[in-house]
Amino acid sequence: MAFTIPPLNTFTIRDIENFTGIKAHTIRIWEQRFQLFSARRKDTNHRIYDGEDLKALLRIAYLYHHGIKISRIAALSEEEQNKLSLQLAAEGSAAGLQVNELIAATLDYDYFRFERIFYSQVLHLGFEHCITKIIYPFLEKIGVLWLTGNVIPAQEHFCANIIRTKIMTAIDGQQMNQQATAHYLLFLPEGEFHEIPLLYVQYLLKKNGKLVTSFGANVPFDDLKTFTPVRPVTHMYTHLLTNVTKQAVTQFVAALAQQFPGIKILMSGPQVWQLTGPLPENVFVLKSLDELLAFN
Repeated sequence: MAFTIPPLNTFTIRDIENFTGIKAHTIRIWEQRFQLFSARRKDTNHRIYDGEDLKALLRIAYLYHHGIKISRIAALSEEEQNKLSLQLAAEGSAAGLQVNELIAATLDYDYFRFERIFYSQVLHLGFEHCITKIIYPFLEKIGVLWLTGNVIPAQEHFCANIIRTKIMTAIDGQQMNQQATAHYLLFLPEGEFHEIPLLYVQYLLKKNGKLVTSFGANVPFDDLKTFTPVRPVTHMYTHLLTNVTKQAVTQFVAALAQQFPGIKILMSGPQVWQLTGPLPENVFVLKSLDELLAFN
């Protein structure tokens, strides 16, 4: 049985716009013309929406983005909308629908529904495509909800723990190549706790025959310095999602390059991609997983 959504899950019309891809003024028109939902009003008279509104609008947006006219959508019951969504997913890509379904399951703390969707996509797409085509877009949306205060920590932890467990199981299923010449040390710096991208990189490297050691999230700089003299490392990898200043990232990159001049330092993530100007010669910014796997 699904849980009800806590009252604090409220969204502005701009939040709804960001997550549905439907312009705010269009949402207002739909609300007035078709009575698809009824936003509440704050004391400032601004519209606010709850979790049920978000789920309904995600479903409507999926149909609308697949060419279904809003007048037709409005004439359908919720059950009919769901049936049509499934038909469209069967005819083409189900990614958008499944991402929205995962969001709805997260908002409801519905563990069994979340697992059912995950496993169905693993069977349909394979594990790796499920992660890159479904889970990554889902995490991006959940991340924005969290950053804007519209998903409480418990909900983020709920979905992240399920995904983390699945990837760790996949990591354990790969045999480590003890004879590999390349040894990768994976870590996230202090203050960075978003471990799922790091875990997936660990899985890919291990699957592709690399020797991998992972320190996980929130790793003090000194811990790296004590490890490398004991276990020779050829590559380091880190992924930065946290919203820090460009200056802080620049200083972090410079410190890594200076401390480990003989190690190739691979970096990825939104905060790294914003770097401008020349990088130290042993630092490499990667824009994709393919670049990581092709790197020597």
